[in-house]
Amino acid sequence: MWESLIGWAGWGTVGTVGAWIVTACLLIAGMIGCVLPVLPGHLILLIAAIAHRLMLGREGSGLDWWSFLVLAVLMAASQAFELYSGAAGTRWFGGTRWGAFGAFVGSIVGMFFMPFGLLLGPLIGALAFELIFARKELKHATVSGVGSVVGTVTGLVVKLAVGVLMLLWFFLDVFWIGK
Repeated sequence: MWESLIGWAGWGTVGTVGAWIVTACLLIAGMIGCVLPVLPGHLILLIAAIAHRLMLGREGSGLDWWSFLVLAVLMAASQAFELYSGAAGTRWFGGTRWGAFGAFVGSIVGMFFMPFGLLLGPLIGALAFELIFARKELKHATVSGVGSVVGTVTGLVVKLAVGVLMLLWFFLDVFWIGK
């Protein structure tokens, strides 16, 4: 029975359509993950490209091996920027190194308290470290904390932009570069 199913002339079309359905679902989930901090959006986009290549092969997918390298570098750069953005915002708004370190620690701790921890973690971290370790007054510490929130939001915008760039790269390679 299996041989007759594989020997069916329409099997290649069904396999290709199925592969594209799986790829499309992963790409959509990846883009949602670039907005919602609960899902690892960039990783899902990379997995979508890998799955697409595995399901359709080199010729059927149009993806070259170096595309995975480009997508992995974009993913890593975006993750690093997002993690560092709260600390950078703190420094941009005049915070001390202690405030930047507090925003960084707060962003890591905040990941465990999604979704509110995403913004509150760097804010509380920068505020607390400015008050406790840098011995700054409340006004300066508050400005530093607000800077961490501005930096974190900027990081989220960059994360979404990189997700769109990864999606565009995938489609460019599948339909234009790799063909």
